[in-house]
Parts: sequence; C-alpha cells; structure tokens
Amino acid sequence: MIHLENIHKTYQGSQPLHVLKGISLDIRRGEFVSIMGASGSGKSTLLNILGILDDYDEGVYTLDGTLIRGLSEVRAADFRNRMIGFIFQSFNLIPFKDAVENVALPLFYQGVPRRKRNALALEYLDKLGLKDWAHHKPAELSGGQKQRVAIARALITQPKIILADEPTGALDSHTSVEVMQILKQLHEDGMTIVVVTHESGVAYQADKIVHIKDGQIGDIELVTDESRSPFSMDGVMK
Repeated sequence: MIHLENIHKTYQGSQPLHVLKGISLDIRRGEFVSIMGASGSGKSTLLNILGILDDYDEGVYTLDGTLIRGLSEVRAADFRNRMIGFIFQSFNLIPFKDAVENVALPLFYQGVPRRKRNALALEYLDKLGLKDWAHHKPAELSGGQKQRVAIARALITQPKIILADEPTGALDSHTSVEVMQILKQLHEDGMTIVVVTHESGVAYQADKIVHIKDGQIGDIELVTDESRSPFSMDGVMK
C-alpha cells in the first residue's frame, strides 16, 4: 500500500534544515501503524509527505502503486481526496459551518450534489453518535465531539488510508480512549491507519511502532498482544 525508499526532506532558509534523512518504510494494506518520536524528530513532516501535503526532495514514494513525485496539483489533490482521510490534533473544522457541512465538505470537492452529500454526512455522524449535534457549529461542541466530526469527515469519501496527526493531543484522557477505540474499530474493519504520536499509550494500540529520531528510523517494533496492555483512562499503559 505505502512504499517509501530513501526519502529525504530539507527545508530551505538562511540555515537549511535537513528534516528527513533517508526514510525507508513499507506499510501493508490493513495495517495499523504508529509513528512515534519527540517533537522535532520529523514525524509530522513524514505524515505530511504520506498525505501528499508536502513534497520530498529525494527518494521514491509509491501509494497504492502510484508514484507520487511529479503529480500535477490537480491530480495530487484528486488522489488525496479519494485515497486519504485526515484527522488532525486541532480538528481543522470550519467554524462558521455546522457539523453536517464540515463532514460533507470532501464530497463537495468531488462534485457530489448537496442533498446527497448532506444525507451521507448525517449517516456518518449518526454512526459516530452525533446525529443530535448535526446542526451545531464547532464552537458548540466539546473537544471529543469535534474530533468525532473530524473522523466522520475523514471517512465520508471511503478512503483507503486514515492518517491521524496526534489525534488525542487536544483531548482529555477519557475522550482520548474513546477516539482510540474508534480508530481500532476502523482497523478491525480493514482500514489502513497511520497515527503520529508522542504518547506511548496511543502508540501501543497499533500493530507496529515506527520510532523516529533526528529524521531517521531508529527502530520498528512489532506490537504483540502481551505488550499491548489495555489503554487506561489516564491515557497511559496499565
């Protein structure tokens, strides 16, 4: 599904910053992978490259058999919209649109008629327990409700991959558990999920942990049932 080979990324400036230094990684269809590292390790840059939100300078990235480098803006946007669902720490909801309109937005870019996309948005909100909040704006929702809206938005295009950047970072411990349970259920349903996190309690819910340090993969850890202790209500491993 995802193949990275010798990926390099440098941000230019008065002092160029070499963020990724030869990342090679394969993620199979249906895997649940966490990318773990300290702030500044390069994990968010890697996720942005995986999500075709940022380009890379050197190396090979193929997604579902398609070489990503060199795609036109239009084709990249279309590929991103149909293949990938995004979940962000800050939710990235549009404040003046209600939950239905936020969830339906990706279908707007696909040219789906308004009535159909809103009906589908309601369907996904209902699946996530938010039917009664469908016409509330983000300011009227709790952090957990906002993240559920964001998850519904990520799912509405029926993507092949979910990319989640610190999905529990802005949530309390109880809500963090609920969000991780949703992601685990999606994984059990066959979804490929990649989560960037600095929290061990979140990372150990995955099948595989990719440890990144100073722009390089230091270790890839396979998570066994023994090491995957229950995710506790305080967000740490029991």
